[in-house]
Amino acid sequence: MELPIHHEWMRLALAEAEQAPATRDVPVGAVVVSGDGVVIAARRNERELTGDPTAHAEVLALRDAAEATGDWRLTDCTLIVTLEPCVMCAGAIVAARVPTLVFGAWDENAGAAGSLYDVVRDRRLNHQVEVFPGVEAEASARLLVAFFEDPLRRPPVVE
Repeated sequence: MELPIHHEWMRLALAEAEQAPATRDVPVGAVVVSGDGVVIAARRNERELTGDPTAHAEVLALRDAAEATGDWRLTDCTLIVTLEPCVMCAGAIVAARVPTLVFGAWDENAGAAGSLYDVVRDRRLNHQVEVFPGVEAEASARLLVAFFEDPLRRPPVVE
């Protein structure tokens, strides 16, 4: 069951996501909160900005959180992200030992936290994550729909 604080944290992630289209990046934002409720990382997608295929909001936020804590094991942290993580990001969440994931919109095309795949709760892996889906889902989805409907904001299609 989601908590009221999840909505507060998601609004921070949404604020990050809102900044992504300025660089033609898909509007996804992520926040990492420590066990004592302090935001230790907040990032948005930067693939277009940096030319880095791994520069998803979740991966960047996990990197910043590891640097902030001095430990790659983020065992008391919560990751909040506006879109269900992809397989790469779900793998990073598991690798970082994040115990709790809160996400907004489902990603039926590439999601790996319950829709297409469920990497974060796969019992065959060495770590499973508690998942709180659908927090501020409508706000997250609105950002994505607006982005993909605006041909001036989205990156060019390379064939």
